[in-house]
Amino acid sequence: MEIIKNLHSYLAYVVLAVLIIAVFNAIMGWLGKKDFAMHKDLRISLFALILSHIQLLVGLLLYFVSANGLKAIQTLGMGGLNAPARLLALEHPLINIIALVLITMGWSRHKKVMESHKKFKSIAIFYGLGLLLILSRIPWGQWFG
Repeated sequence: MEIIKNLHSYLAYVVLAVLIIAVFNAIMGWLGKKDFAMHKDLRISLFALILSHIQLLVGLLLYFVSANGLKAIQTLGMGGLNAPARLLALEHPLINIIALVLITMGWSRHKKVMESHKKFKSIAIFYGLGLLLILSRIPWGQWFG
């Protein structure tokens, strides 16, 4: 279980870095009125999508085997969770699932349009919202504490 927890923690750094790059790249392409390049822009966005989904799968695995996930809710009940426990058992997984839905929507929307500025706009907005949600529910105290 410790291996899964470490993988989830260290992979989070990579996912955050790639998501930040993808959002920044999309904003620069959108505002700079650049052409959406398959060899660069598509790959950055796709890499962010894939890594985010891998992180979600590792996180879900951790949620079901960790004492801080589903077991905490089953043991203490929703009313028995303090703020740090609620963050790990409920808020972090739920908000990150919503974030991944938004990122996936951004990817899907970008594929349906032909204009470069619309592709960049979809990725910038949806990946950006997903990134903000992820950042809002990282257990910073445990991560750096």
